[in-house]
Amino acid sequence: MNLIGNILWCLLGGLVSALSWFFAGLLWCITIVGIPVGLQCFKFASLSLFPFGKEVVYGGGAGSLLLNIIWLLVTGLPLAVAHALWGCVLCITIIGIPFGRQFFKIARLALTPFGSRVVEAY
Repeated sequence: MNLIGNILWCLLGGLVSALSWFFAGLLWCITIVGIPVGLQCFKFASLSLFPFGKEVVYGGGAGSLLLNIIWLLVTGLPLAVAHALWGCVLCITIIGIPFGRQFFKIARLALTPFGSRVVEAY
C-alpha cells in the first residue's frame, strides 16, 4: 500500500513539495553558515518524495529552538503555508484525504524541522 501511495503522491503534488524543500536547501547552502540548515532541507526533500510509511518524531533542545525560530522567520512559514494549502485542496475529495494528511504532516515539519527525526512507521 505504501508503494502505491508514494507513486500517486508524486503525481498529486509530492514532486512539487520535494522541489520546494530542495530549492530552500540550495538557498540556505549559498552561505557557509547556512549549510547545516540546507542539509536539513535536503533530508526533508527526500521525505517529501516518499512520505507514506514514514513518521516524524519531534524533539530537541535549546539549540533546536533557536534554529527553529530563525528557520520560521526566514523559510519555514512560506513552506508551511504552501503545504497546508495543498493539503486543504486535496482534502476536498474523499480520495484525496490520505494525500492531504501527508501534506499536513510536512506542513507541521516545515514549522519546526530542527530536533525532528524521520523514522519508518510500523
